[in-house]
Amino acid sequence: MPEIQSMPFHSIFFGGVYMAFKIFRKNCCGLDVHKTWIYACIGITDANNRTEYKQARFSSFSKGLQELSSWLAKYSCTEVCMESSGKYWIPVFNILEKTCWVTLAHPKYTKPQKGNKTDRKDAKWICDLFMCDMIKPSFIPPPDIRHLRDLLRFRMKLTYQITGMKNRALNCLTVSNLKLDDVFTDVFGKSSRSIIQQILDHPNVNFDVTPYVDKHCKHPIEEIQAAIDGAICTEQATKLKICLDFIDEQKKRIAELDTEIFRLAEPYTSVLEFMRTVPGFSKEPLTAIRLLSEIGSDMSVFPTSKNLVSWAGCCPRNDSSAQKVKSTRISRAGSYLKPLLVQIANALLKSKEHPEFKERYRRIKARRGHKKAIIALCRMLLTAIWNVLSKCEPYSAKGYLADKLTEHSVVISKAEGLALLRQRGYIFKDEVADFA
Repeated sequence: MPEIQSMPFHSIFFGGVYMAFKIFRKNCCGLDVHKTWIYACIGITDANNRTEYKQARFSSFSKGLQELSSWLAKYSCTEVCMESSGKYWIPVFNILEKTCWVTLAHPKYTKPQKGNKTDRKDAKWICDLFMCDMIKPSFIPPPDIRHLRDLLRFRMKLTYQITGMKNRALNCLTVSNLKLDDVFTDVFGKSSRSIIQQILDHPNVNFDVTPYVDKHCKHPIEEIQAAIDGAICTEQATKLKICLDFIDEQKKRIAELDTEIFRLAEPYTSVLEFMRTVPGFSKEPLTAIRLLSEIGSDMSVFPTSKNLVSWAGCCPRNDSSAQKVKSTRISRAGSYLKPLLVQIANALLKSKEHPEFKERYRRIKARRGHKKAIIALCRMLLTAIWNVLSKCEPYSAKGYLADKLTEHSVVISKAEGLALLRQRGYIFKDEVADFA
């Protein structure tokens, strides 16, 4: 009889029973990261498929992290897995990525069994799952992209703070019956701020607004003069002044951040030039940089454009059972990326230069509604970005505007045919000659 070779299998207690799983990593480590302590467990499988565990606890201080790195080197362990717990994993990742291949896992993939849970058991559980290749790794960009991402997300938070403070300042004007928001599009523009500053310097004193209003203002001077016919009390004036000072200070901080952001983005100038050929990314310089900070410049981490779309949470989830689809909602992934894409997609609806986006939106909205149509445009943008960065070539709309043969004959009039060609971006020579 031929000799039967023993396959490397590992038994894991799962769901109340022991189950055998194939071993993919014979020397790996699982980390359970906390604020103060880090629990580590190394699983070493010998030639007889017997696994021996080495466990230890380390401090989360820099000295403890260096001891952890030395402990891993002692057992020749170069593959480490840990779950993304808050921000506590970042210092550990920064230290270990120099000597190990670190896999960061979402907590939903490392959730332990209920009722039998300690920190040491959690580390061993992560080690067992990682050993059997049952953990899906998260995408972690290189250090320079991570620094750029951190600054841009911080800039977004400052922008949100400015927006909130503007709302509070607007409440002060509304309470005081100063109707500047009725006569100015931007209450915090040049003309409106000059009037507000005059009101704060000389409260409850009537004055002529003509010297403070720009000549391009649409509303007549009489309406603006009537809009400031209110009374502001000392308390509201103090609150309004603090709000305006806060807004000015935060704008200075954002200007300082922008300088550092553009400095960090200089090595990616060629990548940004390709990204700005995609519709919606050419007008504002920071738009392409924001997208770069989220997805990185190396598209090899996403095998196809569908993987990128799924990672960004712009595709329906798989949730079906017994041939019944329970939900097709998009996931909550891409909390910083999706708002940017949605904003660009809404702007492209009004663009006449790129009819491919408007055409798809119109077609999907008629069947599925506005929200699903906008997410479909977000998927178009991500697909275009993936192809641009993967092939290193500018954006082209030929694939979207290519003629698609119908399965059956469709009878239309000449006027409808001409309108269909115009929607596809075709321009007729005789019409151009007549116009000239």
